[in-house]
Amino acid sequence: MTQTFRHPEILDIARRDGKVTVEGLASHFGVTLQTIRRDLTDLAEAGRLERVHGGAVLSSGTTNIGYEERRALHRDSKRAIARACAAEIPNNASLFLNIGTSTEAVAEELRYHQNLLVVTNNMNVANILADSPGCEIIVTGGTLRRSDGGLVGNLAAETIRQFKFDLAVIGCSALDHEGDLLDFDIQEVSVSQAILRQSRSTFLVVDQTKLSRSAPARIASLADIDVVFTDHAFPQDLSQSCETWGTKLVIATA
Repeated sequence: MTQTFRHPEILDIARRDGKVTVEGLASHFGVTLQTIRRDLTDLAEAGRLERVHGGAVLSSGTTNIGYEERRALHRDSKRAIARACAAEIPNNASLFLNIGTSTEAVAEELRYHQNLLVVTNNMNVANILADSPGCEIIVTGGTLRRSDGGLVGNLAAETIRQFKFDLAVIGCSALDHEGDLLDFDIQEVSVSQAILRQSRSTFLVVDQTKLSRSAPARIASLADIDVVFTDHAFPQDLSQSCETWGTKLVIATA
């Protein structure tokens, strides 16, 4: 069976099961693991699937990929982005870190910073920095989203409005070619918008795959962001728009 015939069936299996594995597909089609890895790479590059450890999941425009799957995606790129971002965060600063695996990677890189006030609506960020003596941590409160440890809703937004941060570091679920930051949960979107309003400077951490994804709710525009840390150059039109808006792009390499 050629890849022309395998690809539609792989997508059908992913729609049915929510995830496909390299070993399972190799057994199903009677081909090598290497052949299936090539198939999944081709489908990922076409924006049809998202690669995860050991397989792939569907690219979704209405619901986000599961948290554990997102943690496994593009780990090396996220670490490189996080290192570049953390290098631009000074000691003796107040900052906000929001929900997301990319912002959690930034938290890992901040563990040895000094005299930071970190406010977050991400329980995972709080736990990452809990043993860092140089960080004072404030958790917003709000409705706990059990799927990923995020705190959302009016209480989270109201807590944020009590602060004026030197810096906010945020992520997003998708980034369209017009430069809009997109997300899935409208409650999270309202919190992210409050963060942007209450911050003197704003950093976005986003890997290149977010440009191949879609989500229904708009957070803001790249025009509202001071610096974007990513792992690959943006398309030319979007890069030119960033230049017009005064949004700086930093390309981090793994």
